[in-house]
Amino acid sequence: MARILVTGGAGFIGSNFVHHLVDTTDHDVVVLDKLTYAGNRASLDGLPAGRVEFVRGDIADAGLVDELFGRVDSVVHYAAESHNDNSLHDPRPFLDTNIIGTYTLLEAARRHDRRFHHISTDEVYGDLELDDPARFTETTPYNPSSPYSSTKAGSDLLVRAWVRSFGVRATISNCSNNYGPYQHVEKFIPRQITNVLRGIRPKLYGAGENVRDWIHADDHSSAVLTILDRGTIGETYLIGADGEENNKDVVELILELMGLPRDAYDHVTDRAGHDLRYAIDSTKLRTELGWLPRYGDFRAGLESTIAWYRDNESWWAPSKDATEAFYATKGQ
Repeated sequence: MARILVTGGAGFIGSNFVHHLVDTTDHDVVVLDKLTYAGNRASLDGLPAGRVEFVRGDIADAGLVDELFGRVDSVVHYAAESHNDNSLHDPRPFLDTNIIGTYTLLEAARRHDRRFHHISTDEVYGDLELDDPARFTETTPYNPSSPYSSTKAGSDLLVRAWVRSFGVRATISNCSNNYGPYQHVEKFIPRQITNVLRGIRPKLYGAGENVRDWIHADDHSSAVLTILDRGTIGETYLIGADGEENNKDVVELILELMGLPRDAYDHVTDRAGHDLRYAIDSTKLRTELGWLPRYGDFRAGLESTIAWYRDNESWWAPSKDATEAFYATKGQ
């Protein structure tokens, strides 16, 4: 049994990982989360108080971070500013959290000699053409296209430098687009699901041809735990579940699964700088560490996600109206 610090553990992917740890291991968890708009304390409701400690704070707070590192065995770093559109509006918080925050954590890992796993994104690689058969691998050159993805690329490079320069025991994973419980309604899939639940027609950016490689948050969690347990220090692993779908097909499948006509949606203004296609090759993770996704079928994973949002309106309702009002100002 170990004690694991999870930064950003009240956010979407982080909270799913905390639930996964409680459900599948004997480890205790310390969650550090700033509780920005994207963090939700309710995402940790129902977890045993004896095993999960919540600390509200900033990963750039060196004193707090040092104190927490002194009483844990390892760290999984999810905390990040992560919304592309927000980074175009105001890049500064992305620099503060994704760069300075990661630096602060790495320095603490260096002082305390703690195992450190850094969560990143496939967006650091830029995007692929729609008709390109290639997929991202661990050796794909970085080519970020937004303030968000460039700060995540920078944080990845910091981790690599601290491994090489100071011997920090760290690994990195870059994951494709996640979906599942506890995801903020500003994001594409939960926004469309909650629109339908509210009687609002879903919104599709542009022609809907943009492709994302979807993975259920449960599968991301199991992959991260596998890397934490068995990954080689200094290595990067790409996490994906072969879930390539274009946005149009995703919206139409949501409508079908929720009992509505597949064309009951509206086209809206495309996102600025909307990347065309992401696709992950997770061969290294599967062959070297033996990981496999549970949700190999995107349809089944989407069905379970729809059921969760239908059953948990009290979790997402408080942020829904403000989110839709914001998108309305942008014609989206």
